[in-house]
Amino acid sequence: MEAPPAEHLKKVLKPIHLWAIAVGLVISGEYFGWNLGWDVAGTIGLLIATVVITVMYITFIFSYTELTAAIPHAGGAFAYAYRAMGPFGGLIAGYATLIDFLLASPAIAISLGSYLHFLYPAIPIMQSAMLFNAAFVMLNISGVKESATFSVFITILAVAELLLYMGVVSPNFKMDNYLSNPMPFGWSGVFAALPFAVWFYLAIEGVAMVAEEVKDPKKDIPKGYISALATLVALALGVMVLTGGITDWRKLSKLDYPLPEAVGIVLGKASGLTKIFASIGLFGLIASLHGTILASSRQVFAMARSGYLPTGLSNLNHRFKTPHWSLIAAGLVSFLAIYFGTTTKDGTGQLIILSVLGAVVMYMMCMVSLFILRKKEPNLERPFTAPFYPVFPAIALVISVICLFAIIYFNKQVTVMFFGGLVGIILIFVLMGKHKEALTDDLMVTPE
Repeated sequence: MEAPPAEHLKKVLKPIHLWAIAVGLVISGEYFGWNLGWDVAGTIGLLIATVVITVMYITFIFSYTELTAAIPHAGGAFAYAYRAMGPFGGLIAGYATLIDFLLASPAIAISLGSYLHFLYPAIPIMQSAMLFNAAFVMLNISGVKESATFSVFITILAVAELLLYMGVVSPNFKMDNYLSNPMPFGWSGVFAALPFAVWFYLAIEGVAMVAEEVKDPKKDIPKGYISALATLVALALGVMVLTGGITDWRKLSKLDYPLPEAVGIVLGKASGLTKIFASIGLFGLIASLHGTILASSRQVFAMARSGYLPTGLSNLNHRFKTPHWSLIAAGLVSFLAIYFGTTTKDGTGQLIILSVLGAVVMYMMCMVSLFILRKKEPNLERPFTAPFYPVFPAIALVISVICLFAIIYFNKQVTVMFFGGLVGIILIFVLMGKHKEALTDDLMVTPE
């Protein structure tokens, strides 16, 4: 497969940047989206689903870090699957990753618009969501170091705000509230809640997309991933449990802004502190929107560089050394999805489930790739190896498969959309003869 002349991304990122990008990518999951799981499972049902998903992410990240450190490629899962399984493997993993990140961004942008609307009802949700989307596309074009420095600042604020939130609501926690009708749909609700539990952690894998921009990927990537995961587990469990005990949880189970509403219940909606908290709450959503736009653009860039998307999308801005056309293309997809999400009934929920579906398929492809590469390339330098191999990647793979079947069973319309798109992409791929091309491009070589 012919690739255009390689242009190199700047190597400027350190562990603190990776921690910030990873936590920033995910932290919006603590602000909204997870509470929709209460609507299908109740508090204990979602808690059980979240514990299962937490186990999946712990085993997945420790396994995925082996791939990321050994093959620090901007394509992430796309590059690993291509190297392990060839063009079709790369195509499926790349498609799934694009769906994961391209649809997470508009879902987060819509929630940002909803938070702003909560503060100032005169501001329309759709227009503010599109404005945020455009602003962060431009920020990411301006340079990855500048972008990552912003990530550190905004992520620290977002984490501090969640800790403040837990401090504010914890005195009002009542176990009777939390255990009121805790599993209204029984065990089937636990399975239905799995995609909303995934939303707590979804996108942490996006750090792989900036692997080529890390100063010392073999040492720094494991540090960034593991510290980020520890931070996110503590925040996810703390926010979910405390929020469920301050009032009748059903009041919060359908909102795009559950935390400001919860603070309003505790402090009073007329309180100035409630408004201040909701304003600060924008930081977590901003951090994630910024991170998902960064990650989705790197996925578009890597697939374009390898000939899977129009090669013009892999061009770098000469001044900033950022993939500006990839950022613009990803931004345009987000604009369309924001329109869909704000004009369609349960549009945000569908965007979340589609994004989660893409993530779960990508996780499965990565774990299969890990097993194959252990056999296929035993001499590949692996600065970090998955602990308890093969148990950890096997656990991550099995739980991912369970999640996939749960999403398919409870979300048939979204499933048809996802797999219909995949079939269409595969047909185009075959008709263009891409599956017959030799494995000779940049994906078979670990970038320097």
